[in-house]
Amino acid sequence: MESAEFKKFRKKLNKTQAQMAQLLGISLKAVHSYEQGWRRVPTAVERQMYFLAVKQNTKKGKSKACWQIKKCSPELKIKCPAWEFGAGELCWFINGTICDGKVQKDWKEKMKICKTCEVFAPLVE
Repeated sequence: MESAEFKKFRKKLNKTQAQMAQLLGISLKAVHSYEQGWRRVPTAVERQMYFLAVKQNTKKGKSKACWQIKKCSPELKIKCPAWEFGAGELCWFINGTICDGKVQKDWKEKMKICKTCEVFAPLVE
């Protein structure tokens, strides 16, 4: 997550920098550093930001299970942790999901796919 994206999500959540720091359990200085681009946004903080944005939109009824949107076969669904845990709107959050027909190696690789995915992208708009 780049600094501009961090700031965009904070504003989308309608939080001040101090409120965002408290919500994420980090220092106000860390929020400043992320938004100025002085420090890289850690994966754990990025995941929390996306989680909050997605939850904000799922409250508005914008969610549908990923396996419905992607029309996954029964064989793929039973192998996928998102299906196993009934978390179709949180597939992007769960490691080991089968996106584009394969399990992604790490968060960075997974998010490259998720940011253009018809499941995730509408939830963070």
